[in-house]
Amino acid sequence: MGAYSAQQETMVHDLYERLNPTFYRLLLTDKPNKLAKGGRSGTKSSAISEILVQKKILYPDSNMICFRQKANSLKMSVYNQIMWALNEAGIADQYQFRTNPMTILHKERRTGFYFMGMDDPQKVKSIKIEKGYVSDLWFEEADALRDFSEIDTVQDTFIRNDLPHGLEVNTWVSYNPPRGQYHWINEWTDSLANNPDWYVHHSTYKDDLRGYNSQQLLRKIENYKKNDYDYYRWQYLGEVIGFGSNIYNMNLFNLIDELPADDPIVDVAYSADIGHQTSATAVLCFGITAKNNVILLDTWYYSPEGKIRKKAPSELSKDVYEFIKSTGYPHVYKYTIDSAEGGFRNQYHLDYGVMWHGVNKKQNHIMIDYTHDLLAQGRVYVLNNENNQIFLEQAKRYEWDEKTIKTDAPKPIAIEDHTVDAWIYFVVDNLRRLGLKR
Repeated sequence: MGAYSAQQETMVHDLYERLNPTFYRLLLTDKPNKLAKGGRSGTKSSAISEILVQKKILYPDSNMICFRQKANSLKMSVYNQIMWALNEAGIADQYQFRTNPMTILHKERRTGFYFMGMDDPQKVKSIKIEKGYVSDLWFEEADALRDFSEIDTVQDTFIRNDLPHGLEVNTWVSYNPPRGQYHWINEWTDSLANNPDWYVHHSTYKDDLRGYNSQQLLRKIENYKKNDYDYYRWQYLGEVIGFGSNIYNMNLFNLIDELPADDPIVDVAYSADIGHQTSATAVLCFGITAKNNVILLDTWYYSPEGKIRKKAPSELSKDVYEFIKSTGYPHVYKYTIDSAEGGFRNQYHLDYGVMWHGVNKKQNHIMIDYTHDLLAQGRVYVLNNENNQIFLEQAKRYEWDEKTIKTDAPKPIAIEDHTVDAWIYFVVDNLRRLGLKR
């Protein structure tokens, strides 16, 4: 933190009632670079924001820059986190909060907190600090960066000049470990074990002795632990569990023979993966229940394989319409489709006046992680009818491509995966509705 142990002791005293004790070591280390990793709800972001606010009080002319990989994610993460910490310290009224440019600056001193996205490196290099000096750099959710060189480049920009009071620029890196052991940040973290300039800290929800995590959240975590222990180890203990060959644990798709009487369907959604000349088309009908569970109600599947004459888009449009009509649900919450599929969307809109919503696709492993989250909560059910068997069969055979497992972005084997793709699109397109938005 700096050269003044008395000031460090003051910070410990000020933070004692709020900071979880596991973070005292993170606060007191004299190493200029700190890496805080661990499971979700481990309160590491809260701890870092409170430490930075206390340091700002001690050194009024200092400035902190907080980074995320995408600029559009700053407001709902580090910006709000610093705002919370200032309120906790009782000094929020001394600061001016702006979102364009995104800053939180002391009203009189004009020093404080700056927020930057790493998606435009040129902006980072050209950032202009109104007054004072930069004392701290915080990289939140750093696993989303391309590699360590992005952190290194930013550090080089700000450590060129000596700081007053014998300070050094401190770097804070925080993240939840990705599942794959070969992800760059997991390998890089392992390499820091004996680095004299880096302090590595690990925390989990079990370290929360101050009650930041609600009883409702703790019950939810216990549900993860009961339903999918490996997922619990990864997400909440922050363990690097790696990738097995099979993507899905089929025991987590709860088979039911009839709809639950005590949990009625409140929304119905359809999701499609459209093929044409060579690949199959799959449309899945999902019910979202009052308890926010998901039920696969029905499946329509067409494969052109072995057929001399393939169905035209107009024929697929009619078949899909007839399938949706046959399910008997007049009110539809959402129609989801691959965002790259324009032909079918236009045809269906022309024929029936309905525009399917193109899903905002992400990397495969990220989209699959969201489906794992839903499954690990024990919230996924499959109506055990004949039409849904093809989904169960394709999900059972859905595997990671072993050639990609040792990369930052593992990929599934794209063979007979059309119903699974439709399932993934449904989840990703309804993250907020399903309570999965992180």
